[in-house]
Amino acid sequence: MSPDRPSHRLPRPRIEPVKRADWTPAQEAILAPYERSGRLWNVFTTFANHPDLARDWLTFATHVLRRNTLPPRERELIILRIGWLCNAEYEWGQHVRMGEVAGLTDHDIERIAIGPGAAGLNDHDRLLLTAVDELHAQAMLSTETWNALAAIYDQKQMMDLVFTVGQYNLVSMALNSFGVQLDEGLEGFPQ
Repeated sequence: MSPDRPSHRLPRPRIEPVKRADWTPAQEAILAPYERSGRLWNVFTTFANHPDLARDWLTFATHVLRRNTLPPRERELIILRIGWLCNAEYEWGQHVRMGEVAGLTDHDIERIAIGPGAAGLNDHDRLLLTAVDELHAQAMLSTETWNALAAIYDQKQMMDLVFTVGQYNLVSMALNSFGVQLDEGLEGFPQ
């Protein structure tokens, strides 16, 4: 499997998810659609403790996840890598599921955890992982990586790539700091 990844997930939440019986009208407006779709996950019920923030964050998060100009497989590869680098077990678990739906294989997921130096990566996946690693380490793409990506992607895709890494870096910080626990049935890092 992939390299060992010790979790630093907190044993209990620092910010408790809001319970259904305690929802305010503002929380209900945010959470009811997730409840109806069967996706009332801890990330949403935790963030709903701050309804104004949650509502505005969801606008941006929805763009990054649903209206992103990158192909879904590439988007999920990027999200998984930044989740791995941020040691965000919740993010990793949710996006392994989504990545599989988007076409990532078990071998792809193992290589994402290893990073751009993993054996068996194709050149395109290696470039994407390099981009994530650079953004995480330096908050900037190198000229070499930028130029290689710009030869493949248009301007909107370049912007979506950077914003995807930034969005999921932010989310990883929030999940880790707030102590968001794995949802029932969600697997975290490989053991």
